[in-house]
Amino acid sequence: MNRADAEKWTNEYLKPVFAFALKRCKSLEDAEDLSQEIMAKIFLALLKRDDIEDVTKFIWTIAHNCLSNHYRDNNHSFSGVPIDDVDDYLYDHTPSAESSLIEREEISKLHSEIAYLSKLQRRIIVMYYYENNKQEQIAEALNIPVGTVKWHLFEAKKELKRGMEIMRQPSELKFNPIKFDMCSFSGKIGTKGNISNFFRSAISQNIVYTVRNAAKTINEIADELGVSPVYVESEAEYLEEHGFLLKRKNRYLCNILISEPTEQLNRMQDEMYIKAAKIFANELYDELMNSDLPDCGGIIGGYNDIKDNNFLMWALIPFIASFSGENTMDKRIAFSDVYTIRPDGGKNICYASVASPDIKPPMYNEEMKKFSGPFWNGLTNKNTLWTIDSEWSEKRIDENYQLTVVRDLTLLNNLFNDVIMSDDDYAYLAEKGYISVSGKIDKLFKATLRIVYIKDEETRNKLLSIGDRIKEKHKTEFDKLKEPYIKAMLENTPKHLQKMRMYGLQYIFYSDAWFILHCLKELVNNGKLTLPTEKQKQALTTVLFRQ
Repeated sequence: MNRADAEKWTNEYLKPVFAFALKRCKSLEDAEDLSQEIMAKIFLALLKRDDIEDVTKFIWTIAHNCLSNHYRDNNHSFSGVPIDDVDDYLYDHTPSAESSLIEREEISKLHSEIAYLSKLQRRIIVMYYYENNKQEQIAEALNIPVGTVKWHLFEAKKELKRGMEIMRQPSELKFNPIKFDMCSFSGKIGTKGNISNFFRSAISQNIVYTVRNAAKTINEIADELGVSPVYVESEAEYLEEHGFLLKRKNRYLCNILISEPTEQLNRMQDEMYIKAAKIFANELYDELMNSDLPDCGGIIGGYNDIKDNNFLMWALIPFIASFSGENTMDKRIAFSDVYTIRPDGGKNICYASVASPDIKPPMYNEEMKKFSGPFWNGLTNKNTLWTIDSEWSEKRIDENYQLTVVRDLTLLNNLFNDVIMSDDDYAYLAEKGYISVSGKIDKLFKATLRIVYIKDEETRNKLLSIGDRIKEKHKTEFDKLKEPYIKAMLENTPKHLQKMRMYGLQYIFYSDAWFILHCLKELVNNGKLTLPTEKQKQALTTVLFRQ
């Protein structure tokens, strides 16, 4: 820049720069010294540069650099930006060679604080300071009065000043985020698939974990996680939309059951299930094997038409454990009292657990990660399909299971009612492991049921009555086993979720995945159940029955 233009710009900014220095220095002498230093650097810099696009921005960049050096050289601690400085920092400063570390840190902190503003204030700040829109243009674009724009600008600047003057303290979650050890549900799945699909990211898991005990604002959640509120805001809105968070005014509260097991809880769980499974599984197995039910004709199925009582027990033991003894249940809470209706059509309760590496997990914890169910699905006045997945079976239950099981049931009903089906229908049932086929349909053809089928209600009632008698016989003992565990679980559950928790606790020793797993483990470990063959795994632990 030529000398005349440099002098012109320097003279024009003498008073503004002095005012800038006066507001930031403790004495008039310091302000004079600082302003003189700034003006000298401005003049020399203007003379040396011919590529300055925005002279005003260039001048104020030098002014802020000099101020930063002034604070550093005089050992001043400068952690906040005065309210009058906010405008200077908000305008888009492109980093240059003159930009100091201190100024870049201040601008970075201010940009972080903008994320803590409300959506509307954040939008107005960006439009005004970064997109150079006038207040009238902002009002028109956002369909709000100009006065509202002015008020939000004023309030936003106050909030930014407050944010610049505080030191935000994240919790340990910033450095050591939790991770769900298991995520499951009870009820009907929606079109968006398994519940775990909503919690694949660390941010979603940690948001719901942060508000598990108390409702918090977006900014409070962001502070605890040490992340920008912008990311928390969108994720929390999504989780709230799908029912995993509850919104109370401007605060969010967890709406899923999160378990944080302790050593004591895990040991109580182990002791409870080990004792109950040892009693129930062994008595049930012995009574079934000593009865005529396996040969009564009311139960058919098995691999390739070969009579295999071991394969039959793999299906009947968990089935009876799940369905029997309902007359002994203290069933005070209905599913409809506690489930969440989700926009994708799901009606369910979501469960998650957080494991600590310092705490020994409950027995069979890794095996439970391979366990799904029990699931039962039926068509009106027709058959119901019951199944579980475990370490011993193939994986049949996936996120599409409840969407495809209706077709499975329809075709199975057609099969039993001698409805003519296509080659593709038979092939589909065979591929899913329900039947095996041999020959050709238009010639010699045979379809053999691979899963266990309880043909009539009388046979089903006889089977369940065995489980009923065992659970009735040991009811007092079973109640004593689970009472301290239920009490401890409720004490570790937030008040607003205790009813939801109690719904699931009602089913201990009934349609309870942990109980079923312990029963099977007991029988495998003592040799009563032998492991299934590879060919049997696809049809294992699946029962079709008449309601």
